[in-house]
Amino acid sequence: MKQSGNFNSKIGFILASVGSAVGMGNIWMFPYRLGTYGGAAFLIPYFLFVALFGAVGLSGEFALGRLTGTGPIGSYRYAMRSRGQEGGGLLGCIPLFGSLGIAIGYAVIVGWVLRSLWGAISGALFEVPSDVYFQQAAGSFGSLPWHILVVLMTMMILSGGVLKGIEAVNKIMMPAFFLLFLFIALRVAFLDGAAEGYEYLLMPKWEYLLRIETWVMAMGQAFFSLSITGSGMIIYGSYLEKSEDIPHASVMTAVLDTCAAMLAAFAIIPAVFAFDMAPNSGPPLMFVILPKIFEQMPLGRLFAVLFFLSVLFAGVTSLVNMFEVCSEAARKQLKLSRMPSILLVGAAALAVGVFIEGEQILGRWMDMITIYVVPFGALLGAVMIYWVLGYPAIRKELNTGRDTPLGNTFGFVAKYIYVPLAALVLVLGILWGGIG
Repeated sequence: MKQSGNFNSKIGFILASVGSAVGMGNIWMFPYRLGTYGGAAFLIPYFLFVALFGAVGLSGEFALGRLTGTGPIGSYRYAMRSRGQEGGGLLGCIPLFGSLGIAIGYAVIVGWVLRSLWGAISGALFEVPSDVYFQQAAGSFGSLPWHILVVLMTMMILSGGVLKGIEAVNKIMMPAFFLLFLFIALRVAFLDGAAEGYEYLLMPKWEYLLRIETWVMAMGQAFFSLSITGSGMIIYGSYLEKSEDIPHASVMTAVLDTCAAMLAAFAIIPAVFAFDMAPNSGPPLMFVILPKIFEQMPLGRLFAVLFFLSVLFAGVTSLVNMFEVCSEAARKQLKLSRMPSILLVGAAALAVGVFIEGEQILGRWMDMITIYVVPFGALLGAVMIYWVLGYPAIRKELNTGRDTPLGNTFGFVAKYIYVPLAALVLVLGILWGGIG
């Protein structure tokens, strides 16, 4: 049974999917890893994994959603019942909890972004040292008003439904994200010393391809960057018309997500080198180092506004997907209408989120969710799609809307390469303490 609201166009669906995929990992992790693990050499394994996970992983989740017309609980139940088994709905709660867990922590981080954006507009960001400004937000209950505003903003977008909410906002925010980052990257290119940053990013260090850690980090970066969680992309697939070519849309989503990561790298790392800063990763890069750079740049306040605005767009569009998959579950399982289900999810996110606003507590929360819950949910989704439901059943859905049918090679790659790699992401993430 199809959902009451669907995407109105292919580009709307792709931009919504890109909005879900593009997030903090593209901005504060990818540039650092690109430079740290071999420069241009790192791109070889990264592109290979993006191509595989995009073509097979995203396509499978989109197809399962469109086939069942619902989110992970209903989709996993459908897959298990195709084998005459029950319990799929309970298994579907695992990736759903992963999405909610990420949303809880992500809302706090996007609250930091909103606070920094306002600080750039008002000038407060530059009135105290950037590390002090960040610590004010990253303490317990330090960013509560901004955190609440982010949740309310996300709820307001979702209240418009699929067409007037999710699709309409992503059609504005994602092109704006790319244009703003492109503008920043072009400005950074003219800074003295930026060439060292390009060398750090692009000078290939081929010996890194012989290091297992390079391949592990490339795999983790690609997997998590594409937002393969066993839940979020399933719900977007459930809103997709039968006339759309899912594998093509998946490839376009992966390409645009990769472009976003590369654009972030070219905007951030050359600026870091131009002002002789350390190319760190994570929150210190975004909230401490970059404000110091903007403070020294000509028209730095303007570029700070543009930067944090673009990051806000990336964060909110990701949150929209996480909230939507949870609210859809509330609508279907609790028989709620759209608005009460959105209020329930927003309230749940805040009820937990307000108590983990401190940076260290938030870090432990996000580690738990991203190292254990989300990868396990993603693996569960891969197994449900390609082993439990099976390739013959999912291939029929993948071929719907296509001119050229997929062959058995796709199924072999999906079952015997993609699913084992999804398991490897979970295992290596635990061993390495996180690879996404």
